[in-house]
Amino acid sequence: MSDEQRVTFPTLWVALAWIERHCVIPDGMFSGDPFMLLDWQRWSLANHYRVKDTATFNPDSPVLGPAFHNRRSMVVLPQKSGKGPLSAAVACLEGVGPSLFYGWAEAGDKYRCRDWGCPCGWVYSYRAGEPMGMLWSTPLIQLTASSVEQVENVFAALRPMINQGPLSELVPHTREEFIRLPGNGRIDAVSSSARSRLGQRVTCRIGDELGLWLPNTQMIRVDDTQRRGLAGMGGRAFDTTNAWDPGEYSSAQQTAEAGLPDVFVQHPQPPANLSYLNKQERRKIHQLVYGSSLKSQGGHVDLDSIEAEAAELLKRDPNQAARFFGNLIVAGNKAWIPAETWKSAETSQRIPTDGKLVLGFDGSDSDDWTAIRASTLSGFGFTPTYGPDMRPTTWNPAEWGGRIPRSEVHAAVDELCRRYNVVRMYCDPRDWQTEIESWALAYGTNRIMEWSTNRIAAMHETLVRFETDVSTGVATHAPDFVLDLHIGNAVRHARPGDRYILGKASEHQKIDVAMATVLAHEARCDAVASGIRDVAPSRRKVVVLR
Repeated sequence: MSDEQRVTFPTLWVALAWIERHCVIPDGMFSGDPFMLLDWQRWSLANHYRVKDTATFNPDSPVLGPAFHNRRSMVVLPQKSGKGPLSAAVACLEGVGPSLFYGWAEAGDKYRCRDWGCPCGWVYSYRAGEPMGMLWSTPLIQLTASSVEQVENVFAALRPMINQGPLSELVPHTREEFIRLPGNGRIDAVSSSARSRLGQRVTCRIGDELGLWLPNTQMIRVDDTQRRGLAGMGGRAFDTTNAWDPGEYSSAQQTAEAGLPDVFVQHPQPPANLSYLNKQERRKIHQLVYGSSLKSQGGHVDLDSIEAEAAELLKRDPNQAARFFGNLIVAGNKAWIPAETWKSAETSQRIPTDGKLVLGFDGSDSDDWTAIRASTLSGFGFTPTYGPDMRPTTWNPAEWGGRIPRSEVHAAVDELCRRYNVVRMYCDPRDWQTEIESWALAYGTNRIMEWSTNRIAAMHETLVRFETDVSTGVATHAPDFVLDLHIGNAVRHARPGDRYILGKASEHQKIDVAMATVLAHEARCDAVASGIRDVAPSRRKVVVLR
């Protein structure tokens, strides 16, 4: 399928064509050959340079970031897929190529390099109605990473891409710390230890490995500062990363989870039913996530070499192997329940609308979430709904003016206790003692009970049982993105006596829905142990024949 058939929106095709004419392969046996974009790279750039249908060109205000559909782009791909060379090509384009919207083409319009100061003689013929491109007058591009060494990964591709191809006449000098462009433009390196250039009038930020930009480092501040600079100039960011550890709440994770309509995220992931631990299925995963980067599809990546590296890393750190080579979002070694184990317990079982079940409640006031989770007596967990809008029983204070809406929680508990036969509800009493007492009086003290999660010995045993039941299939759960996120945020915190409790990987990462799930499962186990069953034992008549 051609790009024109796949892409159904207007984009700067001239920008993609310019890259293939002016940029070269930076290293390897084909060093110096034209840099021909792989399918995934063309898709990335088509989306990054996507132009709004309503865009207009004003020659008096050529800084037209709003003409583009996306403010930022983030590409999430595995090791050695070609992210670095693509970032280098974007730096070249943003520096001396047609990276800005220049109006809509009419029949016969052309882009001529000589009109923009490039002596190569290249000409691009626009189709009528196609978006046209122009250069920044004074571009300031910042290649940004968490360390100087990381920034060098992109510079190592950028310098030979310029020096060995047509751009060498336009950009004759490539220095160690920055590259000076025609018209007083620059390409600078920025890292957590080299932040002196922050606050400048940035036209393009090219970020490398956003999965390493963590809250406990200076990189989040760098990120925020650069975005403000971009907003002021109408500039945009093009970022790349490997899959991140969900226990670290990196800038990459925050970007992906925000789901903003004007931020393009390209993150190919394999079907959930494929296991990275299975050799045959792992090969299928690699084929899917590397795609056009594979030699079999015209790329540079050898599938057997990737498999060999992944298999070796699997023995030492399987989650890291799944992230780096499988492009999977899995937690690091500190994760409470491995993502693959948790996913294996997911089932499409129908959520019951009546009958016996148990509930787990974890509450807060203004910072953490409040959640009610349900479980059938057979061990199937789900988030129930309540009210006329069938809202899920999870409350994020940020969505309620900064505080948990206690009246909503009361309404949910009342509806659940009327709709279902709630045989037990375990509630963590912190901040909610009065409410829990009122629920117990209203619905039965033998049904609504306090269950304090700060009891180390009891909590440890409960967590161990839950982990075991998840891994053996006793405890299953309905698909639930919020629950998956909270489970992934949970880590073990060691306590005396070889015990542990649950904690957050960082202050921003909430685990309250996971805690409510654990309480619901504990209520289920205790209810079953007490003799409660889904269906009452049948009373059969015994006929004695004489």
